[in-house]
Amino acid sequence: MQLHEIRERRAAKVTEARSLLASDKLTPEQQAAFDKLKGEITSLEADEARAQFLEDAERRSAGPLDKGTRELHGQVSLVEAIRCQVEGRAATGAVAEYSREVEQRTGTKGIYVPLSAFETRAQTTTSAANIVADDFRPDLFVGPLRNSLVMRRLGARVLTGLRGDVVIPRQKTSHTAQWLAEGDSLTESGMTFDQLTLKPRHVGALTELSRQLIQQASPQIEQLVRDDMSAVIAEAFDAAMINGDGVKEPLGLLNTVGIQTANLATLSWDAVQAMLLKLGIKNVSPTAWLTSPGAAMKLATTLKSTTAGAGYLLEGGTLAGLPVAVTNQVPGKGTSPVKGQIVLGDFSEMFVGVWDSVQILVNPYAEGPYKRGGVMVRALMTADVAVRRPEAFVVASDVAL
Repeated sequence: MQLHEIRERRAAKVTEARSLLASDKLTPEQQAAFDKLKGEITSLEADEARAQFLEDAERRSAGPLDKGTRELHGQVSLVEAIRCQVEGRAATGAVAEYSREVEQRTGTKGIYVPLSAFETRAQTTTSAANIVADDFRPDLFVGPLRNSLVMRRLGARVLTGLRGDVVIPRQKTSHTAQWLAEGDSLTESGMTFDQLTLKPRHVGALTELSRQLIQQASPQIEQLVRDDMSAVIAEAFDAAMINGDGVKEPLGLLNTVGIQTANLATLSWDAVQAMLLKLGIKNVSPTAWLTSPGAAMKLATTLKSTTAGAGYLLEGGTLAGLPVAVTNQVPGKGTSPVKGQIVLGDFSEMFVGVWDSVQILVNPYAEGPYKRGGVMVRALMTADVAVRRPEAFVVASDVAL
């Protein structure tokens, strides 16, 4: 049981016991009920002390990585993690050491690589079936275009190294100050709280690699394999951050309850300012806009006014002085016709929780790749998303395309 759950149960028991003491004299039934509650409260207090001890211990152990750990992470090779499974041998070196650490921490056996192995990634990558050549030129490598990965770049806060569910307290209301006349009494006010919960959700990707590629020891090959696998997973996660349904995927920004709405059916400078006003009323300082290519094109071709020399709504990558991120990950709204969506907000109010290891599993016997002399590689990552303050965002879902 989580610490906050223990405290909530204990508080409920205390309230129940206090209600029994409201009467001047307890009946035998009330006395028995009170004694039972007293025992339950004592037991919960012991549970709370144990849970608090464990939480404090975990917090102390979750400090920054020491030099030795950073060096170990830097030595883990993704290609070596794949190669040892293809060859049917035990992992060795840094891969084996890191996998043992994860196994001890999670109790799950497997071959693991640290998330840091994927942090340096290109936006244009491809499978590597055709890059093993006599004269290998990684500087000339051409890959497919990916949907732009924007959410982390917009300022979403990333929490790494998580274990289990993560509960983040959130203050909803605060105390209220009051002006008084002579003899007036202050009215009691207090803060109210709720909480955000980040739960482990899993995203994975399958990719086929050639055996010849895996046997290469080139650092460039290592980087290409990392880039492709990380870009595939990151693209899926970026889409979920924007429009996840909250079932298997994280609950994305556009589907979060409490997001403000606006009207841009008729694009105009006044309508843009109205969106900014909605956030200003909530004491939110927006950091950026987020939209799709179609909606961005409409903004870039709409004049601010009919006055001669007036500029366009979107110029130089900015709208009302704020940067505009454009990606195909922002979906259209409705059908016949599809409407564009434009989001404005403070993207630092989004939390991204990442459980820090990526599990690698190789299947050298998958039928299709086996016939072609390749192997199938699966990568699994665990992460979740939460919006801390939904009112920090406003979305217009009625832009004519």
